[in-house]
Amino acid sequence: MKAVITADLINSRKINSEIWLSKLREALESIGKEYTCWEIFRGDSFQILLDAKEALNQAVLIKAMIKQISNLDVRIAIGLGEVTYYSNKVTSSNGPAFVNSGEAFEELKKQTLVIKSPWSDLNNVLEIMLDLATLTMDYWKPTMAEVIHKQLAYPNLKQIEIAELLNKKQSNVSYSLKKSGYDQIRKCILFYEKEIEKRC
Repeated sequence: MKAVITADLINSRKINSEIWLSKLREALESIGKEYTCWEIFRGDSFQILLDAKEALNQAVLIKAMIKQISNLDVRIAIGLGEVTYYSNKVTSSNGPAFVNSGEAFEELKKQTLVIKSPWSDLNNVLEIMLDLATLTMDYWKPTMAEVIHKQLAYPNLKQIEIAELLNKKQSNVSYSLKKSGYDQIRKCILFYEKEIEKRC
């Protein structure tokens, strides 16, 4: 089971591309190789092909990376399914995962994060879960986003270690994680991962 993330940036035209492009590329390069794993197209849109289980965690990591820039956000649609045709470029590959991702992206209205899987019961649960999660994530301040990104990237590190990595006080890290809903978002990610394991 694979996942395809189709996404674009919100408000990117109001901000110099040099500011956000390096952040976006840094987030994508941590996932895999350009073109075979991910591709940026139409300026501020991008597509990623990855294992289904990793998709939600990577989507939240990308959002946390982008939200470190004031007034910038990202719309993300995750499609789950098979890949029936692999090309040397992600955007030329095809299969149900790509179809689900494309359809989910086109249906995005006010939401900034959606998942479409082959299972309608799971889709219903994820829709409610992500609608609630984005009520917090959409309003992350840049300092919060920086902390939550680092903690998500290194979930086994203690707050004091995250504070050292970011050259911040532990009390500031603790405050940012609490205010950004880190524990609740981590629970959402773990729920998603367990559901994918059960169904694949």
